[in-house]
Amino acid sequence: MRWVIGALGIGLLGWGAVLLLPVALDNPFSLGGWLVGGPVLHDAVLAPAVGVGGVLIARVLPKPWRAPVGAGLVVSGILVVLAVPYLWRAYSGPVTPGLHDRPYLAGLLIALAVVWAVVVVSGLVAGRRRGNTPAAS
Repeated sequence: MRWVIGALGIGLLGWGAVLLLPVALDNPFSLGGWLVGGPVLHDAVLAPAVGVGGVLIARVLPKPWRAPVGAGLVVSGILVVLAVPYLWRAYSGPVTPGLHDRPYLAGLLIALAVVWAVVVVSGLVAGRRRGNTPAAS
């Protein structure tokens, strides 16, 4: 079974290369920017920022708030990454009926407000639970 899955993977990799070839021939610098820029941006900017943020959360915030704030940051990051294409160039691609006419910035801000409201409620609930637990001897 592994051989079948491996053969399918190699076949799909080849098909992706066939589809990528015209783009590479048309504008190799754009393709190179995407293929090299993404990993470099991740390794040089995003990963260190997440690491420093985790250390700051662990050192600055009280224990009941660490998990909610960490989860809120992760969900906020995902929401922003998903919204960037629509905020950056809202009408750059083919129009999807019903999706192109939305206020993306307002939707993102509302979603972030809901996420952080849940973070605050979760932090308060976790703090109360921790405050009501008997002290360990």
